[in-house]
Amino acid sequence: ALVIGLGTSAPEMLVSGLAALQGDPAVGAGNIVGSNIANLGLILGIAGLVGNISVTDATLRTEVPLVVAATVAFALAVQGGVSVGEGLALLAGLVGALAVVVRRSRAVGTAGTDLEEDVEDFLAHEPRRSTGRLVAALAVGLGGIIGGAQALVGGAIEVADALDLSGGLVGMTLVAVGTSVPELVTAVAAVRAGEDELVVGNVLGSNLFNCLAVGAVVGLAGAGPLDDTTLTTGGVALMLGVTAVAAAALAIGRRVTRLEAAGLLATYLV
Repeated sequence: ALVIGLGTSAPEMLVSGLAALQGDPAVGAGNIVGSNIANLGLILGIAGLVGNISVTDATLRTEVPLVVAATVAFALAVQGGVSVGEGLALLAGLVGALAVVVRRSRAVGTAGTDLEEDVEDFLAHEPRRSTGRLVAALAVGLGGIIGGAQALVGGAIEVADALDLSGGLVGMTLVAVGTSVPELVTAVAAVRAGEDELVVGNVLGSNLFNCLAVGAVVGLAGAGPLDDTTLTTGGVALMLGVTAVAAAALAIGRRVTRLEAAGLLATYLV
């Protein structure tokens, strides 16, 4: 929820931030709404079809309620456009949510797990790379994300203009699927490796960062009012509905079965 959620939300943050800075808040907000829907419908659905996903009680008590609350907070903030004040409020909510996640993690601890042994084994067998190579890899990766984000925003705006579609609709569909690819790759790899907690943490953490961190970026960018009512009403309602359905699927039986995964995927397609 913390590390992978932040990492896989980086494209959403850059794309939505660039869109807001360029005066197109509908694309930025639509990307958040569409990414949240894609994470819980498309990605959790596909991952669940690959293999059953179990959910811990701790996740149901902490991360799930936090994501639901964050989604509702963003849904309220996006009405009419996220203002600077609302952006600051979302940012404060992110700090509080992360504090809760970290505190819960410390309370649970790693007793009875082989996490420490896994880390030591990884460090022992992973080829050591120089600091220069690591910095170069970071620079190339970051540059690719920034360049891709700029191209995605520019292309989305041109598509919206050419097809006479709203920026919010394009943001919810084409842009959202594009920025959700990291979550999809991570989730499928994790479920194939039997790391159920990583799958759930990936999608929940990504939605948490989308609503609070990316939402805050859109507000602090000062993009102005958002008059795309299709996005702020229908799109937001879909986001809240899919969040409720996914939360129920996670809670029922403490696992996401293939049948439930197929239902989530069908919900996304509808």
